[in-house]
Amino acid sequence: MSHFFAYLARMKFINRWGLMRNTHLENIQEHSLQVAMIAHGLAIIKNKFFNGTVNPERAAVIAMFHEVSEIITGDLATPIKYYNPEIKKVYGEIELIARKKIFQMLPIELQPDYERLFTAQQDDSAEHKLVKVADKICAYLKCIEELKVGNQEFSQAEASIKKEIDSFQMPEVDYFMQNFVPSFSLTIDELD
Repeated sequence: MSHFFAYLARMKFINRWGLMRNTHLENIQEHSLQVAMIAHGLAIIKNKFFNGTVNPERAAVIAMFHEVSEIITGDLATPIKYYNPEIKKVYGEIELIARKKIFQMLPIELQPDYERLFTAQQDDSAEHKLVKVADKICAYLKCIEELKVGNQEFSQAEASIKKEIDSFQMPEVDYFMQNFVPSFSLTIDELD
């Protein structure tokens, strides 16, 4: 018997943004889906407009699994995770141990098919880079959504995350930010 998919199902119980007051709680399962959709879109934009050769489906699947370690570790708040280099390094080691534990829940025959998803967090592939960027974009979108309903708790995070996104200097990211992000500030009636 394998507990792999039962563990993955628990992603819906791990909430993000633990140190901040949220008007809408966001769990790592829904976050991972949004990151997957945006990473997929960034890959298509890169390929279509900027001569990329990125695999959109691989980017999406990497994104689906990018927070899997948090099933065991929980979501450690960014100010704590990056408080100093030593904490960042140790937490990275803890995440690696957690990913290995979940990976080893798979039957041995299925492990080769999942191995690249569980090691993608350490690789330097174009797809993994887009997942990291999509993850930041999703954090920015969360800030926009919270600010839209008057939650000023996210104002400083919004400014610092936007600055980080602007520093990426990736044309596919600029395209996404200009063409898709403004809609997140609109109401449902304004989207029609």
